[in-house]
Amino acid sequence: MSDNDDLVSRSAVELRRMIGAKQISPVELLDACIERIEAVNPAVNAITATCFDVAREAAKAAERKVMAGAPLGLLHGLPLGVKDLEDTAGLLTTYGSPMSRSHVPSRDVVLVERLRAAGAVLVGKTNVPELGAGANTRNPVWGATGNPFNPELNAGGSSGGSAAALACDMLPVCTGSDTGGSLRIPASKCGVVGFRPSAGLVPNSRRLLGWTPISVVGPMGRDVEEAALQLAATAGYSTGDPLSYEIDAPGFTALPWLDLATLRVGYTEDFDSCDVDDDVRAVFRSRMAALGKRVQTCEPVSFELGDVHRAFDVIRAESFVAGLRDAYARDPGALGPNTRANYEMGAAMTLADSAWAQAEQTRIFTRFQAAFERYDVIVSPTTPVSPFSWRELYAAQINGRAQENYYRWLALTYVVTLTTHPAISLPCGVDLAGMPFGLQIVGPFRGDLKTLCVARAMERAFDQEPALRRPRPDLSKLVHANPALKSIVTHPPILNSVGENPSGMSSV
Repeated sequence: MSDNDDLVSRSAVELRRMIGAKQISPVELLDACIERIEAVNPAVNAITATCFDVAREAAKAAERKVMAGAPLGLLHGLPLGVKDLEDTAGLLTTYGSPMSRSHVPSRDVVLVERLRAAGAVLVGKTNVPELGAGANTRNPVWGATGNPFNPELNAGGSSGGSAAALACDMLPVCTGSDTGGSLRIPASKCGVVGFRPSAGLVPNSRRLLGWTPISVVGPMGRDVEEAALQLAATAGYSTGDPLSYEIDAPGFTALPWLDLATLRVGYTEDFDSCDVDDDVRAVFRSRMAALGKRVQTCEPVSFELGDVHRAFDVIRAESFVAGLRDAYARDPGALGPNTRANYEMGAAMTLADSAWAQAEQTRIFTRFQAAFERYDVIVSPTTPVSPFSWRELYAAQINGRAQENYYRWLALTYVVTLTTHPAISLPCGVDLAGMPFGLQIVGPFRGDLKTLCVARAMERAFDQEPALRRPRPDLSKLVHANPALKSIVTHPPILNSVGENPSGMSSV
């Protein structure tokens, strides 16, 4: 590591303050991030396509605005990584699929438009599972993303590249998205923060089923305030998302103080419906014992969520049918096993299945509200197992119990998805295997600000105890080679629109 270590490890909030105060230059910060990417990315494969030269020009322009005393956006001069499911004008966007391995969009999605308008400097894309299907970030175009704490293990998904990049201090701003847990799961496994906002809070202009709240885009960060800063730059009404609405977005930059001693917490190990590893249960119980000393109430709560798994199966499959019908008709073999399985599951369903699932989701929402009559937030583990090898496509068993499909092991997060409540994964020490452990904090309906405030209050309390604070990977132990690339990639490397190797590294 270099003299830039201290700079890249600072939070986005601090870096933005330093840029505005002329204490650092956007060019200096960008160069430090590129240096970190070049040093560490070969070990974890978090960053895919890059545009370093274009980013340098943008950073120089950002520097000129600072020196001229011009108004600056919330993210002015901060290097940005965008999840490879989001279109970025002029920069290769593959969705992790061989079908799109040469796709260079002509325009940004609304999320990226807002990030750039806030002054963020696009540096590169972050890795995803093929078409975002699954919580193990690996695909035939870019290979697998390794966990920064052990690159042989998976980083979660589908926002795994963003989570790993943040954990390694490669970039201060990285985006994510979430259907069944794609913001929360990789955050938990990599020791960062992932916030699933209420549907429509951050416009999602690429969602084909625009009136369905299951899929959202949202922020990640190394701490809660870092995630809230990105949220402040992106939230609010857009004609590109029919679920979006007006809100005081800049208000997220000043989270109100919350006294933990007044907080009423209900906790559950499994929502009375999810398989969870015994070791995870044990760690979670110890965390709740520690939390219980700091809050007014911390007690177990039970749930009756009906046939929550079948409801998620149907509603999730509808999105895949909408998005993949034409591709499947052209060549089913062009789809990976996860995406093909989702399409075929959905295509076999009936209108009666869809109607039942929508009604069941409404019933789940109604039942879930009862918990918030007694508690301010509900807390659970974020994931049911410790990170496993990236070579295993998914967790096929939990405690010896076979999982019905490749995403059933994500149930702790997808049951919350169906409620449409905001939820955040907050780092809380390590598990029994020494890997990051995350708590899922679920807030009240539309209670995004409250959820963030609770998470920040817990984060500050956890920071006072080594066993509870956010773990940091030992970057000196990361080797400068990634066997994942050689094991999965089946195509030669591609060049992006500015002629760079899209990984920013040597070819594999």
